[in-house]
Amino acid sequence: MKIKPAVSVISPDRIEPDIELLLKIKGDFVPEGELDASSAYAYAPFINAHDHLVGNWFPRSGDKRPYPNSHIWVEDMRHSFAVEERNNFWVNDGSFKLTEPNAYALCQLGAYKNLFSGTAIVQDHSPNQPDSYYKGFPVTVLKKYRQSHSITLGNWWGGGTAEEEMAHSKGQMPFIIHLGEGTDELTKSEFAKLKKRNLLQPNLMIIHGIALTKAELKEIAAVGASICWCPTSNFYLIGKTLDIESCLKLGVNVVLGTDSTQTGGINLLDEFAHAHEKFPEIPLQTLYAMITVNPAKALFLPADKGILHPRSTADLLLIDAVERDPLQNLLEVSSEHIRLLLHNGIPLYGDAKWLECFQTVPADYTQFRVGRREKFVIGDPMELNDRIDAVLGYHKDFPYLPF
Repeated sequence: MKIKPAVSVISPDRIEPDIELLLKIKGDFVPEGELDASSAYAYAPFINAHDHLVGNWFPRSGDKRPYPNSHIWVEDMRHSFAVEERNNFWVNDGSFKLTEPNAYALCQLGAYKNLFSGTAIVQDHSPNQPDSYYKGFPVTVLKKYRQSHSITLGNWWGGGTAEEEMAHSKGQMPFIIHLGEGTDELTKSEFAKLKKRNLLQPNLMIIHGIALTKAELKEIAAVGASICWCPTSNFYLIGKTLDIESCLKLGVNVVLGTDSTQTGGINLLDEFAHAHEKFPEIPLQTLYAMITVNPAKALFLPADKGILHPRSTADLLLIDAVERDPLQNLLEVSSEHIRLLLHNGIPLYGDAKWLECFQTVPADYTQFRVGRREKFVIGDPMELNDRIDAVLGYHKDFPYLPF
């Protein structure tokens, strides 16, 4: 099937009007015909470089803001209303065995948070889980990574030492760690400790980096490591964020992440808009790279991710054209405006009329109404919400779910 969007954002550096996209559908069946996409823009599906899927409860946690460092918040949030409410459904006993049914339900909920914002790939920063964990999500949750929680707290939530985890990566997958999430001397000292432990390597992805100096950012750029920027979470929790201006001047590979809704934005579209609001001087083209090609590099993704492939489009995000500029458009849209999210040749979400063009199993999808539009989604996020409601005894609203 061919479609011709008004504009196709092939990559951050290549935006073209009126070109045909040939959809590549999983399996032997390729639909015939053409649907009208003339009032829509085409993008590569987004990549969320940092989330904690199990942590996407709401509202946010943290009554003693701003915190000098996030380690203090870790203890404080355990006594917050949100966590105490979540404890009625799932209690984090510190084991981080996320395949346990209720924990996995929350992780699924976090995956839908991403899906409904046009995000098809997400990095779930948690201890590495059994292979079965990564197979049942509606989006791709990356399996190939190594991690440590932070330099200061170590791997309290599971996994080996930071050195052991880095060694396991063999330089062939990202090693991910929270670093410098604060403004005090403790967080300012973490980069030197990271270097001393020989963790400053090209496959390193630092989360947050608020305390990093310009000189330290220069070292990060020189080695080719990446930094995941989570401005919503940073401003909410710490009152300050990464020195993004120096990062961009020095050529650091910066990627954008949501963090969980315990501190971060509602979803990646919200994070994109918040970054633009706080830093309007950053070109939208640069911000778009932070949710497409930059995380594809940082997370060691296949070469076909983060960009559109007009002659073989297996990954597509088709959104209503609300603004004349397709990148400005991303500041004004929501899940209602997504016509189609296609990932690895499989339709994940969009307008119900688009689903009719694909050979699908009806039982694999749920339909619901958003505003005046009938939508489809793979799986059944409403059933997840119902399971939570049944345990709580009342309806729990999650702002990232559009129904």
